[in-house]
Amino acid sequence: MAAVRRYDILDTPPDGAYDRVAALAARLFEVPVATVTIVDEDRIWFKAAHGLEGVSEIGRDPGLCASAVLTDDTTVIPDTLLDPVACSNPLVAGPMGVRFYAAAPIITVDGHRLGTVNVLDTRPREISRADSSTLEDLAAVVRDQLELRLSALRAVRAEQERRRIEQEKRQAEEEARQRAERDKAAIAAFASTLQRTLVPPVLPAVPGLELACHYKTASPQEVGGDFYDVFPVGGGRWAFFLGDVCGKGAEAASVTSLIRYTLRAAALVDADPTATLKALNTALLLDAAVGTRFCTAIFGLLDPARDGGFTVTLATGGHPPAYHLSPTGEGGGVRVEAVRAKGGMLVGAFAEAAFASRTLHLAPGEGLLLYTDGLTEARTADGDMLADTGLTDFLARRPAPVSAGVLIDDTVALLDTLPDTERDDVALLALSVPTADAAPAGITTTAHSAAAPTAPADASVGQENRRP
Repeated sequence: MAAVRRYDILDTPPDGAYDRVAALAARLFEVPVATVTIVDEDRIWFKAAHGLEGVSEIGRDPGLCASAVLTDDTTVIPDTLLDPVACSNPLVAGPMGVRFYAAAPIITVDGHRLGTVNVLDTRPREISRADSSTLEDLAAVVRDQLELRLSALRAVRAEQERRRIEQEKRQAEEEARQRAERDKAAIAAFASTLQRTLVPPVLPAVPGLELACHYKTASPQEVGGDFYDVFPVGGGRWAFFLGDVCGKGAEAASVTSLIRYTLRAAALVDADPTATLKALNTALLLDAAVGTRFCTAIFGLLDPARDGGFTVTLATGGHPPAYHLSPTGEGGGVRVEAVRAKGGMLVGAFAEAAFASRTLHLAPGEGLLLYTDGLTEARTADGDMLADTGLTDFLARRPAPVSAGVLIDDTVALLDTLPDTERDDVALLALSVPTADAAPAGITTTAHSAAAPTAPADASVGQENRRP
């Protein structure tokens, strides 16, 4: 039970990573129900439940999960009615009528069993040893996700502790600040921010702002290291970030997950973009699992302005500049400005890394484009890189007023015209403020979801959400 508590996972909101494990288990085993459960003192809590709508927990009745979690091996019950213990379980004897059950325990690195990954069917059946191994692998995936969560929690807590010590030191040196604000206790809020996967499946609705994004990996067989997110930080303010982890594959993806969790958590403690990048730098250097990997990142804070626009503060850590697009007022053209801050070192490479920030105003009709270097390093038909010059020329031909959705669509169309040879991962995030005649004030008009990283190279998988 102490091991369950340390992951702070019980009663957390749904999370895409665990939901995908349950969906994958149901698909692989061709069963109607698959779950990821955590066994508490007096209940079985469902972190994910595929095909079991409206059920979040059940009692610790013996026969199924409560029994499976007591073993180190996969539990398989081909026919629950023939099992003397399972036959009386409510899932078997009740309306659901479970006749087949198999579960692999979720075992921590120090040997504690937290719960199970389960597959259930309403008809008796057998599974092979290879199937049992597959179920064990899915349980290991859940364990790895929990370890990433724990690592991020520890890094943020360490940063919290460091800030508390500094605050106490200042209070000792300066009596006038003895009543200053103490260490901000925001760990309870981190649980809801650490439940996301590498990229959000759909962007949130930000009042008064249009958002659009795109993500495509260089190869459908490889996991990319690019990342982005948009989320609230309180007081009507929103944070957003985009970046790129050094390298590719599963190791880069695991670092990407840690980065996203840490940035979300750190921003809830201190939403200042420069402080947030410093917290991420500390977290990457402290985590031995990260090794020598580092990342580039750009982190922004949106503060609503009275004119219906936003004050945007951008901090950079070794990342290409964002581009600010604003109407020229002549012939429907736009002015393009590269938003660069002086300084801004790689994140996770140096203990004393310095980061810089810059503030701009995003007014109605204006837009902001963030991207990873897969865009500017893409090669044209002549073999030359698109580079900053090519991107600037392309953006200068966009129409005004600027629309985030149109900007992303046009940029994706540009990428589709370029050769795929040696193409890098590409992540795009665009923000724009609609004009008064485009949408009612305070309404988010468009939010595009990311293209699925595993889609075929010639496919464009996306989703669009619209609000009236």
